[in-house]
Amino acid sequence: MQTAAALSNHDLRDEIKAYWSLRAETFDSQPGHEIFSEEERAAWHALLRRHLGGGESRAALDLACGTAVVSHLLDDLGFKVTGMDWAEPMLERARAKAKARGRQIRFLMGDAENTMEPDGSYDVITNRHLVWTLVDPLSAFREWHRVLKPGGKLLVVDGDFVNPGLVARIAKHLAGIASRLGSTDAKPQNGPLTGAMTETHQSILSRVYFSQGARAEAVASLLREAGFSTVTVDTDMRAIHRTQKKNFSFLKGLERATQHRYAICAVK
Repeated sequence: MQTAAALSNHDLRDEIKAYWSLRAETFDSQPGHEIFSEEERAAWHALLRRHLGGGESRAALDLACGTAVVSHLLDDLGFKVTGMDWAEPMLERARAKAKARGRQIRFLMGDAENTMEPDGSYDVITNRHLVWTLVDPLSAFREWHRVLKPGGKLLVVDGDFVNPGLVARIAKHLAGIASRLGSTDAKPQNGPLTGAMTETHQSILSRVYFSQGARAEAVASLLREAGFSTVTVDTDMRAIHRTQKKNFSFLKGLERATQHRYAICAVK
């Protein structure tokens, strides 16, 4: 018989899966998700090279790949890429994107917390904006450690989306004032969340493990507990943020640039 906690986690995971399935329709139209310039693409390539090196046909698993933005970045660098996601609408768009580009990226429907992949089967594992959604991150990190080859690397790109800094709070306050005054300062953000989707997002965020914010050191500590060594926290995301701000309003760009965002590289 399942415990109340197990049932609660099961329900939450189903809710997360349904949420991202709905988000698939507008995911690629939103700055910060899809890449909108070659300058931004180059900035992402530089981040990946900094921590993972060149691809050289090494096997890479891109977890919670969504529409395959990071999968394609890895493919650009010469990795042999498998993208995994549990939302079929995301995978449909990922497959279509790979077909349009003529790229041989393998896509699987699967659970990032229980991949079902063989032991020691990947040289590299990546994920972007996945960790904050995890119900049981320690279990997930142990799973990722299992499927990596000895010496393999994990790259986590994520952030604390709960606790904005002072500048971000001021930017949000000013944006609210501008909205009430009918200001047109903001560039179109292409597919903003509806009120219902925003409520769902906040509901999910309040119940995941990192409900108080996925701070880099907390994530790094759990990675060490899961067996990873040489855990490196990189908070220098400025090159990426500079290119992204062209697609945001001034206030939104300021908010993004001052959030606690990071990349964490961990070695098995």
